[in-house]
Amino acid sequence: MHRRTASFGSRATVLILLTLCALSTPAIAAAGTPAPTLESEIDAMLSAAFPADAPGAAVIVVKDGNVVYRKGFGRANLELQVPIRPENVFEIGSVTKQFTAVAVMMLVDEGKLALDDDVRKYIPDFPDKGAKITVEHLLTHTSGVPSYTGLPAWLKLWRQDMSPAEILALTKDLPLEFPPGTEFRYNNTGYTMLGMVIEKASGMSYGDFVARRIFEPCGMRSSLYGSKQALIANRAFGYTRGEKGWENAAYLSMTQPYAAGSLMSTVDDLAAWDRAVSGGKLLSKASWDRVFTPYRLANGESTGYSYGWGIATFDNHRVVRHNGGISGYVSEVLRMPDDRVFVAMLTNSDSPPVDTGFVVTKIAAAAIGKPYREPAAITLDEKALDALVGVYDVDQTTTRTVTREGTRLFTQRSGRPKLEVFASSPNELFYRDSFTRITIERDPNGVVTGMVMRTAEGPEQRAVRTSKPIPAETVAITIEPAVLAKYVGVYEIAPTFAIEVTAEGGQLFAQATGQPKFELFAKTPTEFFLKVVEARLVFSTAADGTVSGLTLHQGGREISGKKIR
Repeated sequence: MHRRTASFGSRATVLILLTLCALSTPAIAAAGTPAPTLESEIDAMLSAAFPADAPGAAVIVVKDGNVVYRKGFGRANLELQVPIRPENVFEIGSVTKQFTAVAVMMLVDEGKLALDDDVRKYIPDFPDKGAKITVEHLLTHTSGVPSYTGLPAWLKLWRQDMSPAEILALTKDLPLEFPPGTEFRYNNTGYTMLGMVIEKASGMSYGDFVARRIFEPCGMRSSLYGSKQALIANRAFGYTRGEKGWENAAYLSMTQPYAAGSLMSTVDDLAAWDRAVSGGKLLSKASWDRVFTPYRLANGESTGYSYGWGIATFDNHRVVRHNGGISGYVSEVLRMPDDRVFVAMLTNSDSPPVDTGFVVTKIAAAAIGKPYREPAAITLDEKALDALVGVYDVDQTTTRTVTREGTRLFTQRSGRPKLEVFASSPNELFYRDSFTRITIERDPNGVVTGMVMRTAEGPEQRAVRTSKPIPAETVAITIEPAVLAKYVGVYEIAPTFAIEVTAEGGQLFAQATGQPKFELFAKTPTEFFLKVVEARLVFSTAADGTVSGLTLHQGGREISGKKIR
């Protein structure tokens, strides 16, 4: 699953990766006018993003142990028109992972397990993969075990109640994706296995362990293992953006996310959690130090991820963060431990109108007195732009391509959308409404040799310039409107997910559940491609010549769906 930083159940890779939405940065105060307060600056970020008649967010900011901002925006229930309050309870998705990680480390401190234990000690029916997979490999997403949420077949199972063993059975017989400890690949199966390890080592269910050993001692009175059936006071209902507007989010049995993403909480409880973490409760100092140390691969490279947290810097300030995405909800938690700042944002939509990670980082930046200001763009001449154009190798299978369209510059990572990039200097590039920065590397003669990408989260990423030709764009052909009309309809990918194909002005468009509408271009009479991301739709016909379904090709996967109307 794509790490956004990281999320449970993200459907972004099903058709289109989530696009970044613009959020205006508060203007610098004019001379003679008062500087904005922290409250007014955060209000300006959030009030426009989360209108009163739509799903919204609860936000809390803590500085030096004091709550300096605590508000709700939008509605917790659209049908009843109930506004969001900070007391509302949200599903937190992959923010669950930090609680799972701490539970593991509590058992390590108690001598009930060790980080270098083979997982087969606790899950004896897990097949021998010919390589030792340790508890630490699971914690750090370096096990090589395939993630079940990346399987197309899983999309059809959301409504089923499943035990951890049944979840593990989806992938346990598949080969490892890489030798343990050699790569980082975000993995929900690994945290499912950790839940099983916790139960075996402690003799308690995962839900009971977290409730009794973590929530109760930390004073997290509104946090719990999630349930769709139970009556939960102050529950914020989850929504998704459908074909005609907001609708109730798809049902996902809370038995499935388990130790990877089934917990629920409030912003107040997450602030209490941060107080416990900052105060060194629950674990020994040595264990807390290890929890927040990024894992290094076998080759010595840092993954930028520790045990349930992503580790990064912002403007030379240490940042510890994680997010979660689950049907109906997106969550963000961010700590700046050296600045004693904590920010949590919980939303009740899985398709929020803003990049929540970007917004939360902006809030934290304002809280430490370094409000985000977008760099000023400069104009590079065509010669300078052409010097940057080319194909850059990120690794053996991933490239980043830089192209020019007139005076505009674009970058595209393989399998991702093409994004416009702007220059703040001849050797520094940036994206609008993003903390991502690209530094161009040159040899002594000024020839471009590579680029280094830095974000507000995770390690820097270097790409080496190659002599590979720019991939030729697929040429679109014209298809008769009568043929296009045959493809119009709704195609069910899963009981909770569909792609609607429409025709407008002699052109086809595709819109996946909860995602924007994108134009399709014909490669052949039955195969269509998208220009915003590397993806193809191939339509299939029945024996009588009618269109019966389609197959989505994206990211090396093939996902089929039948035409239901």
